[in-house]
Amino acid sequence: MTDENRSRDIFIKELPELSTEPAALGLFGLAVAALLLAVTDLGLASASDNALMIPWILFFGATAQFIAGIMEFKRNNIFGATVFTFFSMAMYCIALTGYINTFTDVAVDTNHYVAGLVAVLVFLFIVTVASMMTNKVLFTIVVAVDIALPLLIAHYLWDLSAVYAGIFLLLTSALSFYAAAAVLLNSMAQKMILPLGDPFWQP
Repeated sequence: MTDENRSRDIFIKELPELSTEPAALGLFGLAVAALLLAVTDLGLASASDNALMIPWILFFGATAQFIAGIMEFKRNNIFGATVFTFFSMAMYCIALTGYINTFTDVAVDTNHYVAGLVAVLVFLFIVTVASMMTNKVLFTIVVAVDIALPLLIAHYLWDLSAVYAGIFLLLTSALSFYAAAAVLLNSMAQKMILPLGDPFWQP
């Protein structure tokens, strides 16, 4: 084989199958972002001066979940791939919205943001059904977000206290940290250390 053919072979060679479990990274990213959002909604940090929240949401909530989602596509895991990449896009939007509100004088119509949250909520209703086929902890995480989003929508539309949404975002963070730890430890030990629970639905 000539050097030219060998060089060409390098570029067309198929990549090896990924065996690493990326869900831990995605779940840790979700946990960090949900914690930052919960702290603000619970009134433990200023909601009007949240510039320092943006990089945490951008890199953990958005980028970490995006990386995990892309890896899940490679592993043919449609649930992880769809959910992580969709959530990452939502987090990018939240970070960019925070940047616009903090650093620009653009007149903002909150209804645009609410419409985006409604779209995410519709997606979550579908994901809730799908999550019943994964495990109990992931299903509970999705349900916690299911509850937090309508409360956030009510906050923006009707001035409902953000504390209620903050409670469920804090629950989302705690459950995501647990799930991430379970995936990481169980994968490394090759045995069950932290249980995640059997699926609710096995069609």
